[in-house]
Amino acid sequence: MKPDGVRRGLVGQVIARVETKGYSIEALRMLNADRALLERHYAEHIGKAFYEPLVEFMMSGPIVAIIASGNRVIEGFRSLAGVTDPTLAAPGTIRGDLARDQGTKVVQNIVHGSDSPESAAREIEIFFPK
Repeated sequence: MKPDGVRRGLVGQVIARVETKGYSIEALRMLNADRALLERHYAEHIGKAFYEPLVEFMMSGPIVAIIASGNRVIEGFRSLAGVTDPTLAAPGTIRGDLARDQGTKVVQNIVHGSDSPESAAREIEIFFPK
């Protein structure tokens, strides 16, 4: 959950949607992400125009990292989250119901979801170090 979702008090609602979908919450951690952590997380975007505004946004308040499990959880969560642009996200999705275009430099769209098992493993290591 990104800072906008935490700031708006939507953590419980997002978790409820994940659990209602039938996935299990295996781990949950609230933290203030620092630049070093975000540089690791967004490494593939370094140098892109949206990189600095994105890092600034992600450092603007606490985030909630979650490990969810279940059959086809990655594609299921991405469907549950909705498309990146909250204006275009379908009603019934997290972004379609809970987010809107704030007119900011980066899209504030409540949640992030890993896009592959490899990304999930990398992101879990970043947000849940051993």
